[in-house]
Amino acid sequence: MAQGTASEPIIFTSVADEITTDQVASGDFKSPNLDATVNGLWGGILILGNAPISASASPTQIEGIPTSDQNGLYGGSDVADNSGVISYVSIRHGGTNIGDGNEINGLTLGGVGNGTTIENIEIIGNQDDGIEFFGGSVDVTNLIILNVGDDAVDTDQEWTGTLDNFIVIQGSESDHALELDGGEGSINDVKFTLKNGSCKGWYSTDDSIGGEYADLRSKVQCEIESIYFFNFGINSDFELDNDGVSDNYKNGKVTISALKFNTSHLTSGNLTAASILTDKSTAGDAFNSLTSTKADNVSTATGGATKASFSNWTWSSQANLLNDF
Repeated sequence: MAQGTASEPIIFTSVADEITTDQVASGDFKSPNLDATVNGLWGGILILGNAPISASASPTQIEGIPTSDQNGLYGGSDVADNSGVISYVSIRHGGTNIGDGNEINGLTLGGVGNGTTIENIEIIGNQDDGIEFFGGSVDVTNLIILNVGDDAVDTDQEWTGTLDNFIVIQGSESDHALELDGGEGSINDVKFTLKNGSCKGWYSTDDSIGGEYADLRSKVQCEIESIYFFNFGINSDFELDNDGVSDNYKNGKVTISALKFNTSHLTSGNLTAASILTDKSTAGDAFNSLTSTKADNVSTATGGATKASFSNWTWSSQANLLNDF
C-alpha cells in the first residue's frame, strides 16, 4: 500500500539523493543534487502477483532477482489478484545491474492482477526499462517515464490489461518508446491495450543516438490507439518485427488507430507515417492498406495524453519538461 497524494507524492530514490521530506512537504519535488539522467544507483520496485502469465512455467522467476531467492516467483491463475494500491509515486535513479544484462526496471509488474490499483506514477532516470509487464491483467493509469536507458514501456508474457494516459520522454540512451512482446509459452488469443499516449523522442543531428518509436514482436496481440509521437530521429520506425506479428496485424489481432507522427523537425529520412510504419516480415506488406484513420502526419500536438494529469506533483512538470506536449 503506497498511497501518496498530489500534494505529497511518495518518492522512491537513492540514499545519494539529498531531497528531504520538508522539501517535499513544501511542494518542491525536484532533487537538489541529482540530475534526471542519473541512473543505476539502486534497484527498483518489483510487484509479483498470482495472475496468469504466458511463460514456459508458472510460477516462474522474475528477471533481476537471483534464482536462489524464492521471493522472486510470480504467476498463477487469479485474474483478479490484488497486490494493493500504488498511487502518486515517483521512482527515481534505479535500475542497478546485478549481472550481465540483468538490470532491474523502474517498475516491474510480474503476474499482477486487475484487483490492483496502479495510477499516477512517475519513473525517472532508470538504467533499464521504465515499466515492464510480465503477464498479468493489471491496468495502469496516468504514467510518465523520463530518461530511461532502454525501453520506456515493455510488455511480455501476454499481459492483458490497459495502459491509459501516458507520457514518454526519451533520453540520449533510450531505445524504444514501446517494446511489445507476446507470450513465451503457449500463445492465447488475448490482447492488451495502449491508449492516449504522447511520446517524445531524442532527436540529434547525429542520428547514431536516440531511439525508436515502437517494436512489436513475438506474435504480440494488442490494441494501440491515440498515440502522438514527436521529435524522433530520421531512421526511427514503428516496426512489425517478424512474420508472426505481421500475420497478427493482417488478421486483426494487432490493431492500430489514430497514431499521429510529427516529423516537422526533419528534412530527410522517415518523414511520413507510411515510411515510419515498417513491416520486416518475409512478405513485408502488412501496412499496404494504411489509411489516415490508422496513422497520419501532423505538425502540432494532436491527441495523445492529457498532460494536466501530471501537473504539479511530478518532477517532470516542475522542470517544465511537459511544455511541448
